[in-house]
Amino acid sequence: MSEMKTEGLTTKGMKTRQNILQTAEQIFGEKGYFETSVAEITVRAGVAQGTYYNYFPTKKAVYDELIYQLSSSFRHHIKLAMKDKSTFEEKQRAGYLAFFEWVMNHRNLYSIVQQSVLVDINLYRWYYEKISEGFIKSIEEAIDHGECKPLDPETVAYCLMGIGQFIGMRWVFWEEKQVPTHVFDEAMEVIFNGLNREEVK
Repeated sequence: MSEMKTEGLTTKGMKTRQNILQTAEQIFGEKGYFETSVAEITVRAGVAQGTYYNYFPTKKAVYDELIYQLSSSFRHHIKLAMKDKSTFEEKQRAGYLAFFEWVMNHRNLYSIVQQSVLVDINLYRWYYEKISEGFIKSIEEAIDHGECKPLDPETVAYCLMGIGQFIGMRWVFWEEKQVPTHVFDEAMEVIFNGLNREEVK
């Protein structure tokens, strides 16, 4: 899969294209993909349908582009948050906090990517595989440095992704609030120390 190309667009064309994307983001987030029409996007964006089709050949095309932008924006945000951290644990903690912050600020896009499981299963899989690549690389480095047990990196990656996904959904997406400190601390306890009870000495 690849993102749509924008070479050759004028500054005005880029603004028009982005206006269509932002409008589609709002409507897809509010109503869902299947209940949204190109006509509704163009009316709210203030452009003619012919103008819309100059940039996106179908409704699915604008939806795909939103997923691509979502993936790029999300991964860049996480990368910046982890950049100055030194240990595996510090990086993961910073990454999770950045993810929860990102979800708070991109509620429509978070909803849109969840819809993709029904809209286009291959796009849904692509999105999560792109995220897993970053996790796997980080886990492999941690194993090499002796900071992580020598477990299968892909297995660990999807476990860690699941923790972030559902804690973000439970508190940030459903409740529209920051993840409570005690919830975050206990999730990190599970990740870095496990569930086994401490032996009584």
